Amino acid sequence: MNNPPIPAAQNLDLGDIYYILFRHKWKIILCSLAGIGAAAALYRTQNPPFQSEAKLLVRYIVQGTTPTRGPTETTKSTDEGGRSIMNTEMQILQSTDLARDVAEAFGAEKILAKLGGSKDIALAASYVRSGLGVYVPPSSTVLQLTFRHPDSDIVQPVLQTVVERYLKRHLEAHRSNSMLSEQQTQELESLKLRLNQTEDELRRAINAVGVISFDGAKETIANQMMANRREVLGYETEVAGRVAVLEELKKRLPAAGSTPTAPAEPEIPLAVLEEHRRLTLRVNSLHMLEQELLSQYTPENIRVKNAQIQLAEVEATLQKLRQQHPRLVKFTPAPSSPVGPDLEASEAYAAATQVTAYRAKIKELDSQYERLKVEAAKLDRAEGNITDLRRKKILEEKQYENLRAMMEAQRFSDALAGTKVSNISSIQNPSPPFREAINTKKAGLVAVAGVIAGFAWAFLVELYLDRSVRRPSDLTRMLRAPLFLTIPKLKLADEKLALKEAEKAVPADASSSTSLVPAGPPKRRRGTSSLQPFHDTLRDRLIGYFESRNLTHKPKLVAVTGLSEDSGVTTTAAGLARSLSETGEGNVLLVDMTVGEGAAKQFVKGREACGLDELLEARSQGHVGDNLYVVTESTNSNSERLSRNMPQRFARLIPKLKASDFDYIIFDMPTVSQLSITPRLAGFMDMVLLVVESEANDRDVVQSACSLLAESKAHVGVVLNKTRNYVPGRLNQELMST
Repeated sequence: MNNPPIPAAQNLDLGDIYYILFRHKWKIILCSLAGIGAAAALYRTQNPPFQSEAKLLVRYIVQGTTPTRGPTETTKSTDEGGRSIMNTEMQILQSTDLARDVAEAFGAEKILAKLGGSKDIALAASYVRSGLGVYVPPSSTVLQLTFRHPDSDIVQPVLQTVVERYLKRHLEAHRSNSMLSEQQTQELESLKLRLNQTEDELRRAINAVGVISFDGAKETIANQMMANRREVLGYETEVAGRVAVLEELKKRLPAAGSTPTAPAEPEIPLAVLEEHRRLTLRVNSLHMLEQELLSQYTPENIRVKNAQIQLAEVEATLQKLRQQHPRLVKFTPAPSSPVGPDLEASEAYAAATQVTAYRAKIKELDSQYERLKVEAAKLDRAEGNITDLRRKKILEEKQYENLRAMMEAQRFSDALAGTKVSNISSIQNPSPPFREAINTKKAGLVAVAGVIAGFAWAFLVELYLDRSVRRPSDLTRMLRAPLFLTIPKLKLADEKLALKEAEKAVPADASSSTSLVPAGPPKRRRGTSSLQPFHDTLRDRLIGYFESRNLTHKPKLVAVTGLSEDSGVTTTAAGLARSLSETGEGNVLLVDMTVGEGAAKQFVKGREACGLDELLEARSQGHVGDNLYVVTESTNSNSERLSRNMPQRFARLIPKLKASDFDYIIFDMPTVSQLSITPRLAGFMDMVLLVVESEANDRDVVQSACSLLAESKAHVGVVLNKTRNYVPGRLNQELMST
């Protein structure tokens, strides 16, 4: 059974609002009284502080230009800036920095003397900021300042200090480009630090390549490479010449018919003398190279170290040669000139020796050139980083010098202009202290908050917290079953009378029936139960329902059930049975199906109530009144057997019941639950009346019960019991019972 949900809060109509307000009127009244009481207490305990007022006229704004334009100033009229300029001044006055300046200048202990006493600057600044009020009238350039404080002695001097510190902050805010500020000093120091770091990086980069002067080292290497190539070219030329001479001498020797023979071996061989001379020249050359490199590089430079290593190796070779030929120490060899027939052979030998020497020199020069290329490549790799660092250094030096020059110009401008504020004048100096009027706004807000809290509490409980069924409109919104009747809650005296009337109609055991009497406010006739009119109305509507469905068979089976033990099921069943029997048109049988395990025996007019089988056999045993009979079912069976065997038993009893002469058979059924037999027996009934207790049965439980009954294809009608009418009659928009 799919039932539509109850409307949300936004779908409330006027009747719903009336019901919520009148049902929870005491919550609203109590919260409102609490808010009004709190407002009255707040109003009485208010002790307005002292205050002082001052007014400042802002005629125009003086602003500094950008640093690139120098330390000049421009003025801007407040008519041009309008509200934005005045808002800026208000922000300066309300800033925490200004409040702290005032607290430090005036003294925190004076400000906090009557506020608990303390020397906390931050706490004093917070009181200054909270006590300072700033207001600008519409279309005005006047700043209205107000300072409030419990101490009348400090209100006026503190406000005067606020004005003085504000003027100073105004200058710092609007003329910051023409004044020497701490920010500029920090920027200058930062530039200096970055410049020093760049110089250190450049110095480390140059030292990493092992040179004293990077540009000088590059130039020296380039010159050495050029000289090396020139020297190689010279030696190659000499080699070419010597080779040509040697070839010519080789051609002549065969023509003379003689073979060149080596010159007579001197005491020291010529080759040794030539090697000695070459090594001596090499030592001298390396000494000169070492001195030249030391003039350009540090001793740790790789080129210097390589030259020193080569010098040591050549000197060691020369020393070894001299040890082998001691006469070389005192003898500088000079090639002897052969005479006689061996002259051409001697010249050929000398030419071959020179060619060998020149080629050795060329090889050494090539080796030197390769080392110079390595050094040049190393400098080239470092050149990019060194060049970037040099450019960075030049840029930072320029920025540093520009900022320092600008600051010097600012100092000069500040010395000429001074710190006088000429664009802001005082219309009213801080006034003597006076007390402000009592503020009724806070008290009013507290009172309104109490009223709002009461309304919010009422709507919260009604719409979200309380999930019970309360009114007929709740049932019509969430159930498709028809609402047969709404029974109001009776007063205590009427409840007792209704209980006695129910006991006359059906015997009740002490554990269940004594609390099943509904109550309500309807007027009752003398000697008649207050529920009698409602039972008669329920009878008429039930008969009308059967007629609308064209049900003419007899007997008609009607089950009355509920959702809780004290919802009034037994009273409703007994009252309906009595009302049907009073019509005089037929017999009515009331069957009590609520007895189970542990139930007491039932008695009618001094004798034990009979069962349904006994009644069908002997009609007189269950007779309790005119046309009214009362029986109990399965009094000697426990609840488990009752639950298991009752549907089969009903199936067997249906033919007997249809053959009887009863017009109506009313069944007082157990409460509806998942374990109850009521949903399983509902299919046998012509009508099942579900008694819902107002403000007690949950909406979800009611929907679940209707779904269980609908699954057995039973026709379900609803009786809303124990309802309360909170709304006055002239405002009630629901069809209520009277």
